Amino acid sequence: MKRQTLCLILSPLLLPLASCGATAAGDSTIRGSADFAETKPFTTREVAKLDEPWALALLPENKSALVTEKKGKLKLVDLTSGVVTDVSGTPQVAYGGQGGFGDVALSPTFSKDGMVYLTWAEAGDGDTRGAVMGRAKLVRDNTSARLEGLEVIWRQVPKVTGRGHYSHRIQFSPDGKYLFLSSGERQKFTPAQDLTVNLGKMLRLTLDGKPAPGNPFADKGGVSAEIWSYGHRNLLGVAFDAEGRLWDIEHGPAGGDELNLVKPGQNYGWPLVSNGDHYDGKPIPRHNTRPDLAAPALSWNPVIAPGAMIICKCDKFPAWKGNALIAALGVQGLVRVTINGESAKEAERFNMDARMRGIAEGSDGRLWMLQDGPGGQLIEVLPR
Repeated sequence: MKRQTLCLILSPLLLPLASCGATAAGDSTIRGSADFAETKPFTTREVAKLDEPWALALLPENKSALVTEKKGKLKLVDLTSGVVTDVSGTPQVAYGGQGGFGDVALSPTFSKDGMVYLTWAEAGDGDTRGAVMGRAKLVRDNTSARLEGLEVIWRQVPKVTGRGHYSHRIQFSPDGKYLFLSSGERQKFTPAQDLTVNLGKMLRLTLDGKPAPGNPFADKGGVSAEIWSYGHRNLLGVAFDAEGRLWDIEHGPAGGDELNLVKPGQNYGWPLVSNGDHYDGKPIPRHNTRPDLAAPALSWNPVIAPGAMIICKCDKFPAWKGNALIAALGVQGLVRVTINGESAKEAERFNMDARMRGIAEGSDGRLWMLQDGPGGQLIEVLPR
């Protein structure tokens, strides 16, 4: 059984006390540290060692995967042998801080045209940077792989100074018609509330990177027409559940990591409210003080520091079907969250003995995770 701190156990009685975090009845913040599960229903197999891997995409035959490395490399990994091949034709990235090569995702039409989508940090004028998204055709032969025709189809606006909170996670809609893209607020706070920029937003785009028709702020034109929701901080996991609901997981400040059910046009509050505080200790009003703003389905204090998230079909782990599986950097583990309609609850967490950056599920139901940092391993998660 998981053990939590006294503040968590007694939280219904202690809600008025500021030391226990948010103060609303029914608040879904996990306060205090949860123990790791005593046993794991899985084993792991180390497949390949990489250099600061950030994201992975499994190719349709489930025999190989594309993995981005922050410094600017794209790798093709044989999932059986562990052989790693450089993919040529990659863009120049602005590496540093949280910036570099970001996400990689296969187009919904990949089986026909071999198109892949990529995100990365791009340098601008005056020491500014911003996330961009491009697409290219992946071409493979017996001994090599390359990207052909790489074109940038979207940019963060504006480019700003600093090297954090790019977010730039890609998720296609279940029908394959649209592309959802997370765009962090670049540690600048107020852009998240500004509808004239695309920082601190969830975006809904066409497969060409243009604003999707029917977006909530389409009548404003410009980048406002890209926006699906706003008031976000640093969104590092984006996934659809089986009912077609969109979820994101994002980093809070000092406390207050959030799992959000993302709905069109809604304001998720950053930096007006949070279930955490500023790093210098300055308090931030809690979500319950602004019922006009969308509150998280679940939040953590202390944080888990999410790296990525999937909502698992879990053919190999049927007890986890429909759960959110979170690769966690801060707690160095795998965090499992149950989803019931629009509600969410942490079920358990597993110690992985490393900062976990990425997670993916193949069409054959196999689970894969990426460790963070230099020498980070691509590992397979296998049922016992």
